Amino acid sequence: MTAWLSYNTGIVLAGTTLLGASAGLIGCFAVLRRRALLGDALAHASLPGVGIAFLLFEQRSLPILLAGALISGLLGVVVVAVLRFATRTKDDAAIGAVLGVSSALGFVLIRSIQDRTATGSKAGLASYILGKTAGMIAQDVYLVAAISAACLLLVLVFYKEFKAIAFDPGFARVQGWPVLKLDFLLTGLIAVAVVVGLPAVGGLLITALLIIPAVSARFWTDALGSMLVLSSVFGALIGGSGTLLSAQFSFSPAGPVIVLVGAALFTVSILAAPRRGVVARMLEERSFRRRFARQRLLRTLVQLEGRHAQHGRSFTLAELSAVLDLRTRRNADLSSLARAGLAIATPDGRFSLTDAGRLEGSRVLRSDRLWQVFLSKYGESAALCSDLDADDVDRQLPADLLASLERELVEQNLWPAALPQPQPTGPAKDRGAP
Repeated sequence: MTAWLSYNTGIVLAGTTLLGASAGLIGCFAVLRRRALLGDALAHASLPGVGIAFLLFEQRSLPILLAGALISGLLGVVVVAVLRFATRTKDDAAIGAVLGVSSALGFVLIRSIQDRTATGSKAGLASYILGKTAGMIAQDVYLVAAISAACLLLVLVFYKEFKAIAFDPGFARVQGWPVLKLDFLLTGLIAVAVVVGLPAVGGLLITALLIIPAVSARFWTDALGSMLVLSSVFGALIGGSGTLLSAQFSFSPAGPVIVLVGAALFTVSILAAPRRGVVARMLEERSFRRRFARQRLLRTLVQLEGRHAQHGRSFTLAELSAVLDLRTRRNADLSSLARAGLAIATPDGRFSLTDAGRLEGSRVLRSDRLWQVFLSKYGESAALCSDLDADDVDRQLPADLLASLERELVEQNLWPAALPQPQPTGPAKDRGAP
């Protein structure tokens, strides 16, 4: 059996996988509550607690060291809160001050213990800075599993409350929920997730394991439940993959490799996520530009036909350029209209609409003029519409308001000739803007 499939590697793999799953789960709420920097402050503030706990008990007991780290980390959060509310220090400044001071104190204390005590060098306290997954034993995995199960249980029990304070704390207060206590509980879960990861990933890197899975999952879904599951899966994948790579190639401790695997997953999520990814957004923007250019060309051709009162009339690029300021891209758009059967291109470079193109262009012109009338009368209500896309006017405006605007177009002689005029519906009341 190869080295990376040994019993010890299996123990470490189980521990890091569980750690990644629990960190990913709790990290979602840290991201949604904008507590990412607070998690970083917790990680650094917990380092002095490791050294103090060792000095008090003089033994390398993981529960004792983690308890000291948890108390120290929570004290760091209290200091941040005091600085914010008692001295009016900004959040980032308070977190930065606690992060820097606690880091320096932790480094000095741990190094002093390593240098001055015989037992300190054997305790492996320096591993709490950068992590040392190879030192995990079965009892450590059991502890991580128990803590992960407890965190999962609390999230399931308080899922509705956590969801409310993550997205709308005001609504939670109106419901009579103890928002402050729930916020403290959520902060405690973040602290526990940070502290449990110290032996494996270290104080300098645990925040990455807490935040990267959640941020990566956010690119793939908008639903909180799906985000929690996906973030846990990502965390487990990051922890397990980083451990296996480190064991297989032995080029670095597992902690930094785990974080680098997370960075790779984050990069893939940024690029390839179906809705929020860079590639998807570029394709969507490209599609929108093409659709907008087609709508603009169709609308212009319909308007030019209306001015000449002659359907089927063809126009040269010079005539179109006087209206559209055509460039090379616009010429390509005109050719695409011809390929789609919406326009006819003659060998001498003239363009005319087909019946299908005239109908489509008239629909675009109708929607555009409806939006113009709507904005002229109800401009203060435009913010209630998600966007003023020509394709969405029938969906976004109420039917009675839409009928009223259509009648105005007919009365002002702005109704496209290729479309049947709206049927009169009697003295319908204009109920106003949505």
